[in-house]
Formats: sequence, C-alpha cells, structure tokens
Amino acid sequence: QEIQKLNNAEGKITPYKTRADDLDAFVYMVLVDAGSDNQEMREFLYRDRVQLSVYAKAMFGLALEKVGDREKLDMILENISQFVVQDDENDTAWLKLPNEGYWWYWYGSEVEANAYYLRLLARTDAKGQTAPRLVKYLLNNRKHATYWDSTRDTAIVVESFADYLRASGELSPDMVVEVWVDGEKKQEAAINRDNLFTFDNKFVLAGKELTDGSHEIEIRRRGQGPVYFNAYLTNFTLEDDIARAGLEIKVQRAYYRLVREEKSIKVEGERGQPVDQRVEKYRREKLDNLDMLKSGELVEIELEIDSKNDYEYIMFEDMKAAGFEPVELRSGYSNNGLGAYMELRDNRVTFFVRWLARGKHSIAYRMRAEIPGKFSALPTKAEAMYAPELKANSDEIKLRIED
Repeated sequence: QEIQKLNNAEGKITPYKTRADDLDAFVYMVLVDAGSDNQEMREFLYRDRVQLSVYAKAMFGLALEKVGDREKLDMILENISQFVVQDDENDTAWLKLPNEGYWWYWYGSEVEANAYYLRLLARTDAKGQTAPRLVKYLLNNRKHATYWDSTRDTAIVVESFADYLRASGELSPDMVVEVWVDGEKKQEAAINRDNLFTFDNKFVLAGKELTDGSHEIEIRRRGQGPVYFNAYLTNFTLEDDIARAGLEIKVQRAYYRLVREEKSIKVEGERGQPVDQRVEKYRREKLDNLDMLKSGELVEIELEIDSKNDYEYIMFEDMKAAGFEPVELRSGYSNNGLGAYMELRDNRVTFFVRWLARGKHSIAYRMRAEIPGKFSALPTKAEAMYAPELKANSDEIKLRIED
C-alpha cells in the first residue's frame, strides 16, 4: 500500500505521498529481519535518504547490511557520520541530531538513535574507534545508573550492547592484567570468560604507601582482550593557587566589577507624552587575580559550566571570599537559567540543579565588596549529589578591597 502511494505521487493520484518516510524505514527493517526484502521500497528509501531522520538512516543501514547491499550501505554510513561528534578528551562519541532530534516524535529519541547506530557499527565496524566510544557515552547517560528514559529505549540500548559485545569479542577474554607502580608489580588478575564479572578489579594505594613526588602507574596485559580502567586520586593540597580540574563536568568562575551607567528609556506619561525614565544598568569589567575593589562596589560572579553528558542532581558550591556579602538576602529559586535553587550560607553560595543537560551553561549572582583587606575565594566545587565521584573545581582567585 505504501509503495502504491509512492508510485501514485508522479500523477498525484489519491492516495499518494511524495517520499518514503521514517516509518517506512522502520517497517522495511522489520520485514528484512523476518526474511522479506522488497527491492522497490529499498530503492525509494535510498532515493529519499536525505529526508530520513538519523534514527531511520541507522534502521535502513541495518536492513541494507542484512540484504548485503554494500554500495548503498556505505553511502548511508557516510551520511550518518556527518552527525557524529567525537570527544577525544573524554573518549566518547555521540550523534548530534538536527534540531535536537524532534524529541516529541518516536524517531527523535537521542538514546534510541545512538543505540541503533551502535547496532549498525557492531555489524560493520565493531573494532573501530567510534563503537566503543558510543558504548561509553550511552553508559554515562543512564538515569540513576540503571536505566535510560523508558523501558523501550533501555531494551534497545541493552540489545545494542549485546550486539557490540558479540561482534567485538569482549565476552571471551583470556588475559592476565598487571598493575605496576614505579617499576614494581603491585597486583595481577587473570581474566577469562568464567570470571569476567567477578575477578578482583580494584587496587588501592592509601596513606604512607603513596609518597610525595611524581609516580608512574603502568597497566600491562598478557593475552587477548580489551582492558578498561579508571584512576581516582584524593589528596589534600597545600598549593597556592589551587588550579581548576574536571573531566566529565567542568566549572570555571569569573568575577566582574559592575560599573553603573546612566541610562534612560522612553515611557508613556500621564497625557501620553514620551517621558525619560532612568533605569538601572551596569557594565561588566572582568577582574583578574589580586585586582583592587573599593568597599561598596558591586561584583557579579559567573559560573561557567561545561557538561559532557546529561546529569541529574548536581550541586555547585561557590566558596565565598571573606570580605564579600551576597546582595540577595534570602535563599530560594532565582532567574538563573538552570532553574537552580540558591542557598546562601556563611562561607559559600550553593546552587542545586535538578537537571543539567549536556553542553555549556552559566549561573550568575551578585555580591558586594565590604570589608577592606586581601581575601581568597577558594575554588567553586561541582559534585553529583548521588554519585560523588563525579566532581570538578574551578581556579582559586584572590582579590583586594580598600575603603
């Protein structure tokens, strides 16, 4: 019936439609998977591939791989690759969907689109660079670390992971992994198919075992299989100034002096005549380390946030320099762009963010310079409230205040 509509388009014979759409790609994939290949629909979908969503392109690619049409498959893979974003710093990759994916349609789901693309890569390039990066991105974007947005997309992602594990051979490792510190072997673990999820996968250096100075950690492998590892370091620093740090999430803080400018706007008077009315307007001047302020001057603090993934329940604690006091007197929700709850404390201003989308964001608030002296604002700290290993901090800054 859908093919008939497409054939009717040239003569505009009712019913007709001018192009093959996303639902056609979905149905074609299902039919091919069941052993029924309609070559006429394949040609229509290939003709109209540019208008297909990225999600549907991945579905069509799976069908093309199944029927062995390599020429068309290569073109579809090239089309999809235009939407792939590679993050070398975080070792992840994802599809940047046009217009953020039309999320209100079934084919606009970012999670499902990435999962279907992973399934396609599992069949065409499982050992390439993009597939494992997609896996890491999808893992990082789970809700509460156990599921995604729904039972539907969770099932699709799990299925794509299974396809990838089978294709990449990661289900059958046969290796011994060693951890060396400063040329000395500290621990080793034999990993095979039977103990893949139960072997001792943690090594800790604590207290006196970790001496001052630089150290070299090596991960060595004997045998076959991929090795994934993470390293965590907790330390008390005496450095001055403290430098910013972060990976999955980053926060940078900027201080600005607010300079009052004379500004007026035209408003309507009692008799409808234009009347000048003064308005409050400020110009921002960026402050660098050890810059001088006068007591009473207004300062705006802007927190610039860069998130690699979508996160929930993130807390930002901006440590306050002792000579400054917030302009706001009461805690509460404010017009800060992230819907964050601002909590005013003696030594910090804390923002609680319910939902933080991937990308760049900012939060700003104002303080007033009050007490003369030289003061240090310790780094702003970012932390996931229910996953405290996700954290970051900004640079420290020192400022001076005079009467």
